[in-house]
Amino acid sequence: MPRPLRAAVATLALLLVTACNSASTGGSTASSARGVTADTIKVGGIVSMTTASGYSKKDTDLGARARYDRANAEGGVNGRRIEYLGAEDDGQDPARNLAAARKLVQRDQVFAVAPMSSVTFAGADFLDAQKVPTVGWGTLPSFCGPPHAYGFNGCLVPTPGGTLNQTWPESLAAVLGGARGRSVALIAGDNDAGKFGIRTFTQGFRAAGFQVPYAKAVVPATSMPSDWSAYTKEILRSGPGGRAPDAVVSVMQTPYNIGLFTALKRSGYRGVISDPTDYDPGLLAKDATKQALDGVYVLLQFQPFESDSPAMRQFKEDVKKAAGGREIPLNMHMVTGYMSADLFLSIASKAGKDLTVASFQKAADGFSDTGTLVGDRALPMGKKESFGCGALVRLKNGAYEVAVPFRCYPPIPFG
Repeated sequence: MPRPLRAAVATLALLLVTACNSASTGGSTASSARGVTADTIKVGGIVSMTTASGYSKKDTDLGARARYDRANAEGGVNGRRIEYLGAEDDGQDPARNLAAARKLVQRDQVFAVAPMSSVTFAGADFLDAQKVPTVGWGTLPSFCGPPHAYGFNGCLVPTPGGTLNQTWPESLAAVLGGARGRSVALIAGDNDAGKFGIRTFTQGFRAAGFQVPYAKAVVPATSMPSDWSAYTKEILRSGPGGRAPDAVVSVMQTPYNIGLFTALKRSGYRGVISDPTDYDPGLLAKDATKQALDGVYVLLQFQPFESDSPAMRQFKEDVKKAAGGREIPLNMHMVTGYMSADLFLSIASKAGKDLTVASFQKAADGFSDTGTLVGDRALPMGKKESFGCGALVRLKNGAYEVAVPFRCYPPIPFG
């Protein structure tokens, strides 16, 4: 066969193969973006699966997988299936967090990291420099402003010029019959998340009308105290006239809370105790843990599991499927993973078939939706403020009950 004819035949064959491939993927085209092919989007996660204190967020991975599984069952994102690699364990260690980010980008070639849930985010600058869309729980400053990072419920640690979510102060005011004349003691771990939490919640509780005589991030973050007496003595004398405060608010993780709350109760404290982490039926298996958390009001930034909204019913169905059809105890980490995945999927869907970092960022600018597990969402507002919704649940007689229903509160300026 003459060379010109052979070349023409080869070209025709290539065109036919290309056409067949296009037809087999529903018309999707390959992308130049890292981690995106004609029919897949590669996504990974970073989660504190293990920690020195024994606290684990491992179910964040299950929650994310549940949401990605449903997306794939419904046809993927604009014809592309989500290839979820699972979550890397950072051990709540900054060096491991950065190493996990590097692995996901440089070795695994992911398009996005969703979820990212840890008290450390040492990999934030690297991921942003590599233009990797990252979605997680916005409890750290790295979710508040950098172009490629998104908090699934907005920015919870705002920078000056942003706003503060008032769910916790306003909800506790409802429990106490008002904030006027009431005092609150705030305590946190000696780490970045703890320090920022103390700063923001101090302003929030004062703005709601509370006195805040004690607000310290002093508990060692890497070594849980065996004796809490030094902390409880100071807290119990911090209220007006050297009396106990009306409420003690802990911005710490479960093992620390169990130690602190047990010590407070043994000291005779009868005021309100509250934290943002201990909404987990799995914690009730041990009598000592159940006693320590009994009566504690837990802040939720999503609809309580006890609600019967369409979004909550869908969440429960998705998690059960991801767990192999088994009924398993639900916890807030599942919601963290699920809603991180949900926000990523919602923005990626809006970006269209030509999915690139640029198209994802363009879709995020002006994105909004309603009726989710975290309320109404809007970007770029979520870069500077939270979505402003939440509830309080209380552990009573071995079961959780809704103490203050899920609702959205007007934010206040942060300065």
